[in-house]
Amino acid sequence: MTLAETKHFRCDIRDGIARIAHDRPDRKNPFTFDSYAELRDWFRALAYSDDVHVVVILPNGGNFSSGGDVHDIIGPLTRMTMKELLAFTRMTGDLVKAMIHCGKPIIAAVDGVCAGAGAIMAMASDLRLTTPDAKTAFLFNRVGLAGCDMGACAMLPRIIGQGRAAELLYTGRAMSAEEGVNWGFFNRIVGAESLETEAITLAERIASGPTFANSMTKTMLAQEWNMSLDQAIETEAQAQAICMQGKDFQRAYTAFVAKEKPVFEGD
Repeated sequence: MTLAETKHFRCDIRDGIARIAHDRPDRKNPFTFDSYAELRDWFRALAYSDDVHVVVILPNGGNFSSGGDVHDIIGPLTRMTMKELLAFTRMTGDLVKAMIHCGKPIIAAVDGVCAGAGAIMAMASDLRLTTPDAKTAFLFNRVGLAGCDMGACAMLPRIIGQGRAAELLYTGRAMSAEEGVNWGFFNRIVGAESLETEAITLAERIASGPTFANSMTKTMLAQEWNMSLDQAIETEAQAQAICMQGKDFQRAYTAFVAKEKPVFEGD
């Protein structure tokens, strides 16, 4: 089975860019047990793919994702044992870990409703674009759960700050697009009609760059969270030395000398 052959979400791979989207637009694209598991497995497999250099998570039908389906997930969870519940929460967390460790930059193109696990997927992406009317809510508190879901208490404060993250996680209220940009959650606001085009244009720019080096950058961004400054500087020295052994570094030098634009090949 290839990366493009998915059952529970849309996937289109072209020119090194994987375009994925939840596929239940009539319900504002909620997660199901099956889509959680398939997305986790897909991002795990992505780490070993040379065909995809960037992932773009797109909305579908005007919405990004409404999070866990009330009937397909929330209801069944209320009838599970503690062991079953822990297996589920670990599985959802594994999706975030798979996104972080997939080795490919991920762009989230957020429109409409972006809530619960949908907001987490946006949070776990590397870059985020949004439309003016999008609403992003870490609404776990509103369904009687803690805000510490799928890494939210670790990652969200690092993106927008402790106090702002605490407000969103304690209240479950929606963050507006303007707030998200001002707080550093979103990179920029674009019109709904141009969201996909803008996201793909950004993906194309990244995909045309040194993709092995981009993968190294993503790895360092994740690993250096838990390092001292001395450890981080040494780790980056090793990572950069590895990249300097690559052919893309030589291509960049040769192109510079020739006063040409380098054409990177990812090796």
